[in-house]
Amino acid sequence: MKIFNAQFSGARPGCQLRRHWRPRPLVLMAFFFSLLCPPNLSLAQTNETLPPPSELKKLSVEELMDIEVTSVSKRPEKLSETASAIQVITGEQIRRSGASSLPEALRLAGNLEVAQVDSSQWAISSRGFNNTTANKMLVLIDGRTVYTPLYAGVFWDVQDTLLEDIDRIEVISGPGATLWGANAVNGVINITTKSAKDTQGLFLEGGGGTELRDFGGFRYGGQVTTNLSYRVYGKYFDRDSAVLPNGHEATNDWRMGQGGFRLDWEPAPVNLLTLQGDIYGGQTDLPGTNGDTDVNGGNVIGRWTHTFSDESDFKLQMYYDRTHRNIPATFSENLDTYDVDFQHRFPLGERNNIVWGLGYRLTEDNVGNSKALAFLPPHLVQQTFSGFVQDEIALVPDRLNLTLGTKLEHNDYSGFEYEPSARLAWLVTPQQTAWTAVSRAVRTPSRIDRDFYVPGTSPYLLAGGTNFDSEKLIAYELGYRIQPAEKISIAVSAYYNYYDDLRSLDATSPGHFILANHFRGDVWGGELSVNYQATGWWQLRGGYSYINKYLWPTSSSATPSVREGNDPQNQASIQSIMDLPAQFQFDVTARYVDTLPSPNVPSYFTFDVRIAKQFKHLELAIVGQNLLQDRHPEFGAAASRQEIPRSVYGKVTWRF
Repeated sequence: MKIFNAQFSGARPGCQLRRHWRPRPLVLMAFFFSLLCPPNLSLAQTNETLPPPSELKKLSVEELMDIEVTSVSKRPEKLSETASAIQVITGEQIRRSGASSLPEALRLAGNLEVAQVDSSQWAISSRGFNNTTANKMLVLIDGRTVYTPLYAGVFWDVQDTLLEDIDRIEVISGPGATLWGANAVNGVINITTKSAKDTQGLFLEGGGGTELRDFGGFRYGGQVTTNLSYRVYGKYFDRDSAVLPNGHEATNDWRMGQGGFRLDWEPAPVNLLTLQGDIYGGQTDLPGTNGDTDVNGGNVIGRWTHTFSDESDFKLQMYYDRTHRNIPATFSENLDTYDVDFQHRFPLGERNNIVWGLGYRLTEDNVGNSKALAFLPPHLVQQTFSGFVQDEIALVPDRLNLTLGTKLEHNDYSGFEYEPSARLAWLVTPQQTAWTAVSRAVRTPSRIDRDFYVPGTSPYLLAGGTNFDSEKLIAYELGYRIQPAEKISIAVSAYYNYYDDLRSLDATSPGHFILANHFRGDVWGGELSVNYQATGWWQLRGGYSYINKYLWPTSSSATPSVREGNDPQNQASIQSIMDLPAQFQFDVTARYVDTLPSPNVPSYFTFDVRIAKQFKHLELAIVGQNLLQDRHPEFGAAASRQEIPRSVYGKVTWRF
């Protein structure tokens, strides 16, 4: 049930077939003028360029394998040696893909399922159970969990940042609950932005096109003192509607603005203090006269990192997050989140590396109910207490490591939860790593499981289950990562997941249902990723995933047709990055997504193309997205399904 979509299939009365370009004149006049008349004529006639900034560096395969990631063990470790199915998307790969939003950037991870539902909604998951209310992925932006207790998932339409400021995105497919806690069941998406000292100077971007009608952004970074750096940024975009199968507009134009800041202070070499925050606001059109969906919010994060040595440090982080969402005639919500997290890493003897931590979160949720649906009680305060410990044991120093750990959490719905794991990593050679893992993870109850009622007043046709318990997973994984030659790296993983107490829709009487835990499931599959440096000017990266899912009811009252999520059995992607003569860039990103089984969404293949010209401080680019078809559907039931159209936009970027 898509309770949060708040959109309808009908077009406006008299709405005609569209697909015409409706750009904002000032932005696009500037773009096309710069195409025809570069700001400095002599600049356009020379190949001289400044050395590219470090954030624009195209990493070699060896450099990619040596990237230090932190999501797997909460400590820096080389990507090539991690005991997990992890993929890293760099800031440069995002820029070269032509992605204009975080969900579009996540398409570059071959171990994720990413489906665009309409102009502003996305379904994103890993290893199954994908939906617009997917609830088994943990998503973090600079350590802040972007989570709603309404359904234990992510409202993707309000997750944004200046893409230019992203350092990397680490994507773990498979459980990460031992370190990250409940809801890190099928994976973790950890988005990390650059430090303020790495974003110095002025950055400006602007453009527009057919679907991304206009957009603009700026960032300015500077230094107060040699050890205190800052940056401020702002951005805005206006996106056109998705399309109905008959070619009419779906009437869900989407526009949003966001701004923020970051301060990084190093009062001493062993201390780093970070203060950052964001504020946003936007609207999505709705058919009829009820008004637009309105969203706004903000957050502020404070973080202190103290380093004792290369092997020992601690981090203390606190953040406050407020979100507001109002869907007329459906529901509204004001959510306040307060979070404190502490972690400490230290060696114990010569063979043990300990990481432990404590956490506390308080959420205050206020829901405005309607005749259509209700969350009861409308006002709810919840607390979560957590602690974890993990020990990495060097069974054979520099060759064989065993990692044991568990997280213990207490929430107000299901009480205490434990999430242990064991991981074994074997460094076969400096270019080969084999690993295996077994983990337990849980998806704790959310408000939709316990407090949700349809319609908004009694008698209810659908009710949350007052005894709804956590969904549980036991996961078994195998993986192998190899760099057989200097220019190529390959990673492959296989998994088997056994789920118990999955959410079910149980009939209590004819036409009346309750949410319960009467489904189980087997999910198994594999993932492959490849990086290949064909030449010094041509880089290729690709991914493939296979998934097979079987769910079955454990009670005769459970509705047999209910299936959690909708997942393609096969999907594949490839990104080609080319640096051509005369400072031209030619980049292609292609993807294939198999049929979604129920309801049937056809398979599709499409590709995006980016063509750019580099000058001294200026970059001009044209990006085409979904170019193979005029439009195609990616998700949703046939009755309300929308289609994603072909689009083109132009972009001007200045860096000083």
